[in-house]
Amino acid sequence: MTAYVIRRLMQSVVVVLIMSVIVFFGVNVVGDPVDMLINPEADQEDIEAAIRALGLDKPIGEQYLFFLKNAITGNLGKSFIFGEPALQLIIQRMPATLELAITALLMAIFLGIPLGLYAGLKPDSPASRTIMAGSILGFSLPTFWVGLMMIMVFAVMLGWLPSTGRGETATFLGITSSLFTLNGLQHIFMPALNLALLKISLVIRLTRAGTREAIHQDYIKFARAKGLSPHRVIMVHLLKNILIPVVTVIGLEFGSLVAFSVVTETIFAWPGMGKLLIDSIQQLDRPVIVAYLIIIVLLFVTLNLIVDILYSILDPRVRLGEREA
Repeated sequence: MTAYVIRRLMQSVVVVLIMSVIVFFGVNVVGDPVDMLINPEADQEDIEAAIRALGLDKPIGEQYLFFLKNAITGNLGKSFIFGEPALQLIIQRMPATLELAITALLMAIFLGIPLGLYAGLKPDSPASRTIMAGSILGFSLPTFWVGLMMIMVFAVMLGWLPSTGRGETATFLGITSSLFTLNGLQHIFMPALNLALLKISLVIRLTRAGTREAIHQDYIKFARAKGLSPHRVIMVHLLKNILIPVVTVIGLEFGSLVAFSVVTETIFAWPGMGKLLIDSIQQLDRPVIVAYLIIIVLLFVTLNLIVDILYSILDPRVRLGEREA
């Protein structure tokens, strides 16, 4: 087990290093931030001074090594625009993004699993057909269009919900969040639902497929033969088994909720990491862009590592299969 974990850790470190090279060099070949930061009427001496101050006069390879050396100590560079550490800027915006992603994940769980379970148990009913048709729409409709339609209907036409912003926040047990106030819940409902639509559809289809497969298994037939109530058969025997792959996928999808919240945060003016990324791209703030992408890479690698380790604990065949390969 220890050897398996060490091997996975080493693989994760290699992945992070490779991705840091791709991200850093990819970002640095796009545009020239000096053109945006320096007055067009500035003389050549001022331009060269600005280039030296930003460290852009050094070869790209040297810039990367300097970045990597500082990144190991937690220093991901200073923002060209704000003049503050890029990591600090991202951490300041991270709570807003995390509460949006967590709310969207909870919506996916509490809406997707019951709907998928019903669609799997009664596949021929009109309600099940409607659920599956809705899941197809959830996969197909663009996030930005759905967000705009939500604002148009619920904020502009009906006036039920606010269209932008995070709303009021409150602190509970040392955690500051908009989830602790009614105004904050009103603000987060539309962006969280917009972000969760794709995940709800995914959970519905996974749960339905698992239900349709498990309902014909021998252990379900045996449970029914023992005279157990339909509720107990479904909630104890069936649901417990189909949730294993569903929970695994949901855990991995949490990283994508954080990473791909950019569109939702931009549409609803949600003050999270995604909106900061868009603003940084528009202003060619390279340190913030690189720091954001590196953090997202670390998040995905960490989640995958945790899932791999949990699988190896739950199913030793994973370790044995890799050893034989």
